[in-house]
Amino acid sequence: MTTARVLAGALLSLFFAAAAHSSEGLYLSVEGGGGIVADWDHTRTKWTPCGPHTTEARATFDANMAAFAAVGYAFDPWRVEFEGGYRRNKIDSYSMEDLSWRWDREEESRPSGELSEASLMANFIYDVHLFERFSLAIGVGAGGDYTRFKLDTEWAPVNQGDWHFAYQGLAGVNYALTQATALFVNYRYSDVRNINFDPTPRLHLSGRDFEKQAVTGGVRFALFVPAPAVAPSAPPPTTPAAAPLVREFMVFFGFNQSSLSDEALATIRQVVAALHESGSAKIRVVGHADRAGSIAYNKALSLRRAKSVQKVLITQGISAELISIAGRGESEPLVPTADGVREPQNRRVHISF
Repeated sequence: MTTARVLAGALLSLFFAAAAHSSEGLYLSVEGGGGIVADWDHTRTKWTPCGPHTTEARATFDANMAAFAAVGYAFDPWRVEFEGGYRRNKIDSYSMEDLSWRWDREEESRPSGELSEASLMANFIYDVHLFERFSLAIGVGAGGDYTRFKLDTEWAPVNQGDWHFAYQGLAGVNYALTQATALFVNYRYSDVRNINFDPTPRLHLSGRDFEKQAVTGGVRFALFVPAPAVAPSAPPPTTPAAAPLVREFMVFFGFNQSSLSDEALATIRQVVAALHESGSAKIRVVGHADRAGSIAYNKALSLRRAKSVQKVLITQGISAELISIAGRGESEPLVPTADGVREPQNRRVHISF
């Protein structure tokens, strides 16, 4: 019980870690759920004194467990990862055509069987950002699948495993739980190619690919996170003639742009200096856009501008958890204009603390 509590506490500390995390860098993920395998149609070729005898056969499988773990590198919006997986599905029934005979696992007098698989895949994944915390994931992967097919029968039992080439397609939904941790649900379709087994020198099984599907849920978390911001130094002694500390700044952008100019970068450095001088812990970054373009587009553009400023603040030593960002779009213009007017003063990010 004590060990279980320690493990649970360690996992929760990963989930709710307070350290910040950008969209780039190394990560680990673990996931688990259920999977199914399509009916496997194959032939059984047995060598007899009269020559080879081939029989059509079919195996069906129960739904059962599937588990995966991966280590990868994210460079937004792409991710590259190496994934290890394990699946196990019990054989539900087995039938052979020439005997007009079917074996069901529910018959207690019959022995059991299973299909177990361990896989190693390289995946390429593209994340489609939908909202501030939600994104879709679409990817493909390829690698090797070690498949062991076990069928206990009184007539020529099978218990053999081998490596096969496999590929897969992935789709999922991600939710950013914290800056360092994401929860996700994944769907996989996998195909294991060129299935052949030779359980004895006189028996050969050959059939269609193993087609598999799985639905899993898991957690992904960063391996490394930026160091926390350096505590601000004590402000110098003030004098009666000291100028008041500036707590609000603005940086401006080109039309339909979210990149920062040299002038904007110089302003951000002034923000960092003023923040350290004030000893403030929180900073607000609010993006705006002019009225050229649709409301929805300008909303997204203003948020990208705010994120550009946030990224530079982090590189200057400000912890991401101390920065709140928002995008107001064209709803709060500095200079009121008619719809469709390109006004440079409205293409801005307002920074305050």
